[in-house]
Amino acid sequence: MNKINPASTALLIIDLQNDFLAPNGAYARGGATSPQALALPPRVARVAKALKACGGMVAASQFTLWPDAKGEPLISPHLLALRPFLRRGDFAPGSHGQACVNEIAPLVDASVCKVAYSAFFNTQLDWVLRHAGVDTVVVCGIVTNGGVASTVRDAHMREYHTLVLEDGCAAFRQETHDASIADMRTVADVLDCDALVKLLQA
Repeated sequence: MNKINPASTALLIIDLQNDFLAPNGAYARGGATSPQALALPPRVARVAKALKACGGMVAASQFTLWPDAKGEPLISPHLLALRPFLRRGDFAPGSHGQACVNEIAPLVDASVCKVAYSAFFNTQLDWVLRHAGVDTVVVCGIVTNGGVASTVRDAHMREYHTLVLEDGCAAFRQETHDASIADMRTVADVLDCDALVKLLQA
């Protein structure tokens, strides 16, 4: 890959939110932390700044647990089995936990609330990107084998030129991350954050 057009490119930041990453967030409370994920925000922020400086767009997905009429979170059985520690207030719309982490939040041009893995599923992301003239998406965030991989495949199906930042993603196990990156090479270009910044500055 020799070049991309920044003006028609969007960085898609998947789920870099306080409830996933902050020391007082839901996942830290439940003991479900990843050192690799915690290292992502400054790395991704550098890419976001470089893209915005060239006229590109930054979009973020925010995993959201919508409350029912009694204020209890609507959690899918699959997720509840995986993360039984989730409780009222976690990932609630408008909450500190649902918000993007501090390094990312000021850089986001558009954000969408999502209820499943893909940032495209039941959100307005595709509408926003199309109307902004975006034809290329660069995907990063957490987790590599979940939200990132699902978003990448949905972007590919929608015929976006799709890139993945290998060191801009993380999973709970390195072997899972590596396997997911290898699998995504069939539908996306894979590069690291430094390479993308250099490409943008070329």
